[in-house]
Amino acid sequence: MKAITTQNYAKYLLFLAICLLGAPLSAQEETETSKKFTISGSVDAYYRANLTAPNDEDAIAPGSSFANLSGFSLGMANVIAAWEGEKVGFVGDLVFGPRGTDAVFASPMYSATGNIVNQLYVYWNVSDKVTLTFGNWNTFLGYEVISPVGNFNYSTSYLFSYGPFSHTGLKANFDLGNEWSAMVAVMNPTDLTEFNPTGDYALGAQVGYSGQFLNFVYSQGGFEIDYTGGFDLSEEFYLGINGAYYDNDGTGFTGVALYPQYKTSENFTLGMRAEYFAEMGDYGAIGTGVADSGVLALTLTGSFSVGDLTLKPELRLDNASDDAFINTDLEATKSLASFLLAAVYAF
Repeated sequence: MKAITTQNYAKYLLFLAICLLGAPLSAQEETETSKKFTISGSVDAYYRANLTAPNDEDAIAPGSSFANLSGFSLGMANVIAAWEGEKVGFVGDLVFGPRGTDAVFASPMYSATGNIVNQLYVYWNVSDKVTLTFGNWNTFLGYEVISPVGNFNYSTSYLFSYGPFSHTGLKANFDLGNEWSAMVAVMNPTDLTEFNPTGDYALGAQVGYSGQFLNFVYSQGGFEIDYTGGFDLSEEFYLGINGAYYDNDGTGFTGVALYPQYKTSENFTLGMRAEYFAEMGDYGAIGTGVADSGVLALTLTGSFSVGDLTLKPELRLDNASDDAFINTDLEATKSLASFLLAAVYAF
């Protein structure tokens, strides 16, 4: 009995020694892991009110995506987990809330309870010049993105709203040197991000030079060409530009948006989005029910930062070529003026 007890003590001492020897290695591995693994994201909420239309059950909003709810409203919580290795890595980007639900609107095909996946991909840096990405990633088209952290204006443009949001497939990015870049991709049809129920595939391509990008997508008979870029005209003044053309058998849209922004101080920037968007045929984006309608949308936004929190007051005027909205008397009208105040926290 005593021998057995001694053997047990010996086992415990051996186990303790292994733990003590392994502790520095575990700590070292944990330190290295903490340098590679990151969690980031954002939380946003807003208040929105029409100035020329009702704000009750008859409330309406511009035909673009996001920031369309009345009163005090929720945006989304965005949590991004990423592993950045020397050669390989992954990104898992989850979204919760109304803005997130709108962002993955076509994805809950397989899951009966919906989807919270905004992006989910792995990548391989094959060399210093070539990176392969496999999975689901946000679109490379357009000036604006899904996350409000990446946009100057809080509400989004028509061009962004009616281009693709995300793609699922395989893409290859190339660093061509001298500020030139290129990308080619094979993907599921536009917005089908969980799986491919059609058997068709989309093709994408991009050519970039010094922050200016020309983008192409062909999906199920529809072709879109998009230019996205911008210029620092001075230390305080920046001008962003987005233009796009989409056609699918005579139905589609064309448009251009300018994004002048002037930084008045370290904490405050004033900017505008001036966008003209026109439908080909009855595309249905503007909501007039009339073929070949157009809309001029002017959005004035202030951006005031307090640490990691950004406050964005915004005035927006949408003026369509045909009746697309209603006024306070519930009569059809061509224009809508609205105001919102957004709060965006990034971590």
